[in-house]
Amino acid sequence: MDAATWRQRARYTDDGGVAIAYRVDGDDGAPVLLIMGLAMPGRAWQRQVEGLAHLHPVATFDNRGVGDSGRARGPYTMAQLADDARRVLDALGWPTAHVVGVSMGGMVAQELALGSRDRVRSLTLIATHAGGLRALPPHALGLLRFAKAQVGGRAARGQALEELLFPRPYLERCDRAALRRTLTDDLGDPPPAATRTAQLAAVLRHRTRERLARLSDLPTLLVRPGLDVLVRPSEVDRLHRLLPHARLLRLDDAGHGVIRQSPERLNLALMEHFSAADGALPAP
Repeated sequence: MDAATWRQRARYTDDGGVAIAYRVDGDDGAPVLLIMGLAMPGRAWQRQVEGLAHLHPVATFDNRGVGDSGRARGPYTMAQLADDARRVLDALGWPTAHVVGVSMGGMVAQELALGSRDRVRSLTLIATHAGGLRALPPHALGLLRFAKAQVGGRAARGQALEELLFPRPYLERCDRAALRRTLTDDLGDPPPAATRTAQLAAVLRHRTRERLARLSDLPTLLVRPGLDVLVRPSEVDRLHRLLPHARLLRLDDAGHGVIRQSPERLNLALMEHFSAADGALPAP
């Protein structure tokens, strides 16, 4: 799904603040809100939209400063980003939704659930962490590839991004040209450096570990890609210790780009998680 295709069905929030671009696919079942990570547009959830929209209305959106959403002076906070997500729910008229976040989007999802527990039917946190100094430094290899993905020419950035998101065994067996086309369609050009810096500031100040116990009654799925070089897999284990009631899905051969690398396994787990949560909740 390229930018033009996503934009054809995009809508925009309008509350006098930063306009947030969002899109909905599907129209039956309990709603699902997908929250993307740092510097990535909402259309990067394409594999999940394709897998879930036959059972659920699925909303994707561009975080502030990214894609078709409005720009705002940084630095950003997780509370601001969570409020943007809440505004999408309001614009859609959804009292509740299954909330799924990946990487920085998982941090936004935590903040959304903590601030608006009554709006979240279930929570899914993918390749993310609860914050704190211990969580911030990725593996040295991940830090190097992250830096390379932010600078240089388009080809060099693309290669660094592939190696940041996907483990080498996967890259060696996949069609690299097709993967590169997919990433180009999904991600497009990176947002301005000011946006990336503003979002990174929110990540650096993210702290939820002292508050997560408040979500002990919330059906939660944690997804742990075992070969992630950006968010240490041990940080997902730490989330599990903070949320011991959560179900832990281990995808030991997956990297940080798990939503693209393992969409079938992930989508099946999401559908099962939503169904189990809905079985214990009133209809939306």
